[in-house]
Amino acid sequence: MHWDKISTVGSKVIYLCKPGYLSAGTGNVSVCSASGKWDGAPILCQEINCWEPVLKPNAKMLWDGTSRIGSVVYYQCAEGYYTRSLRNYSVCGENGLWEDIDLWCEEISCGPPVALPHANLLWGHNSTPGSTVLYECMEGFYQESGNNMSTCSLSGEWGEVSIKCKAKCGPAPFLANSEVVWHNRSVVIHRCVAGYHSWRGSNVSVCGSSGEWQKATLRCIEIKPPINHLLIFNESCLQWKAEKYEEDTEVYKVTYTGSRDYQRSFYDKRKRFLSSKADQLKLCLGLLPVTNYSITITATSAKFTASVTTNTSLPVPPGPVVYYREFDTPLPTLSLRRSPNTLDLISLYQVFVLPVEGFMMFNCSSPAIAPPLSTLKSPAEYITAQFEVHRVGTEMNLTIGDGLLYGGFYNAPLESGKNYYIILRAVSQWKSALKSSCVLWAKVIATSYALRVSSLSAVATIGLVAVVIWGGYSIHWCFKKT
Repeated sequence: MHWDKISTVGSKVIYLCKPGYLSAGTGNVSVCSASGKWDGAPILCQEINCWEPVLKPNAKMLWDGTSRIGSVVYYQCAEGYYTRSLRNYSVCGENGLWEDIDLWCEEISCGPPVALPHANLLWGHNSTPGSTVLYECMEGFYQESGNNMSTCSLSGEWGEVSIKCKAKCGPAPFLANSEVVWHNRSVVIHRCVAGYHSWRGSNVSVCGSSGEWQKATLRCIEIKPPINHLLIFNESCLQWKAEKYEEDTEVYKVTYTGSRDYQRSFYDKRKRFLSSKADQLKLCLGLLPVTNYSITITATSAKFTASVTTNTSLPVPPGPVVYYREFDTPLPTLSLRRSPNTLDLISLYQVFVLPVEGFMMFNCSSPAIAPPLSTLKSPAEYITAQFEVHRVGTEMNLTIGDGLLYGGFYNAPLESGKNYYIILRAVSQWKSALKSSCVLWAKVIATSYALRVSSLSAVATIGLVAVVIWGGYSIHWCFKKT
């Protein structure tokens, strides 16, 4: 009772249920009436009861059956399950309700079993405790050792499996021109058969974890001469293949001798040395032109010699060394100084005359023009002289237009009033081959050979030359005494 100890009319008493009890009546107040009595309070206090605890899936309750305030119920996950909650008990509260706890029981699972190399799984896809999985080696492999069964435990883990599957690689691999000298289940050693030698690569084949042979890379090649496939390219370079073990260094001695059919005194003899580990070799010798060469190569370690011959071709001759000049005379004299070097291979010199007429084109490589049978010249370019080189010596002078024959060509006089280019061509000729080079030697510029006058005049002298100057042109007569 909650009361102030006053019991006059109108005084009140409030009734509250004690702890552990709840009010079940319609009111809890009693009033002192005018009759001097307290009204009857309809309060009814009943003991608090939480009744049955809440069931949790896959869990069982540990409970003494009481449901008063402070009563406790414990939950325990069933076999094959484990709790994922922080609390596993509930208490009956003063509100007459069991505490709501976040509790659930999750089934124990080991998950998928671990995969092992080269092994198949025999498994029903069940990962609960007590489930089993068998391991079986794949095709091409066999079980070398270890156990092949695993069981899912209550801790949610598969038991350890120690199976080892070893590859079955089958027969030893085949290598061309080789034989097997040793073989077990996993290793094969090869060697080259008679008449062949090893050339690079490993001679061991290993059975790999995939069940296939990791094949040896050994190459067995036929035993050939130490110098093979000897040939000449670019006229002056050698190429050959070295038949040897790659790690060996070979020293090659190259000797070459040259002679010329057209030059009996010529003799070219030289030698070169080359040290190399390579199996493909090249060497350029700088051979002279139009020469017959005999070349020998000796592999000094192998004491083997190979030979080859070659004939070098005719090159383009060097351009003549001249000094270009311009002349205003119809009879210019040109000079050529030739080097005393007798190895320049020039056969002859030709002198061309080109009338300057508009656009001109001169082809230095055009064939030589045969000597004319007459002294008539063509109006276009023509050869005015030809000299064989052995007749030139070290110096040559030529007067253009002197009217003489040079090498069967007519050195025709130049026409007055015309401009000309003089071209010198050097020609090298050996058998059917012909090469040439050209230089511009001189230019002859047309001029008047007397002063212009306004009237005709003439002078005549017996036995001399009379010259008439008319309109800027010079006309020549020869008078013979009769």
